[in-house]
Amino acid sequence: MPTEVQEQTLTFEELMAGLKEMHRLILWNDDHNTFEHVIHCMMKYLDYTEGQAEKIAWKVHNEGKCAVLEGSFTEMEVYRKILQQEGLTVSVE
Repeated sequence: MPTEVQEQTLTFEELMAGLKEMHRLILWNDDHNTFEHVIHCMMKYLDYTEGQAEKIAWKVHNEGKCAVLEGSFTEMEVYRKILQQEGLTVSVE
């Protein structure tokens, strides 16, 4: 079954604003991802150690969300798309 991908178009002004401001990538708790999968993704894509990734997984489980990365809007969007393709629930703030 092919994965459906939605494209988002940004204006030049939105792109430039995204480069200047710091944004956060938020990982949200959900009912379908296992601790192991979350830990694996944090280590593989965000270069966290196993211990750091476990802390993130527990924080998401207990508090409902966790900021896992900060940077430009453009950078956060790249990671959001990668993690969403892995089935994680993420957003950029």
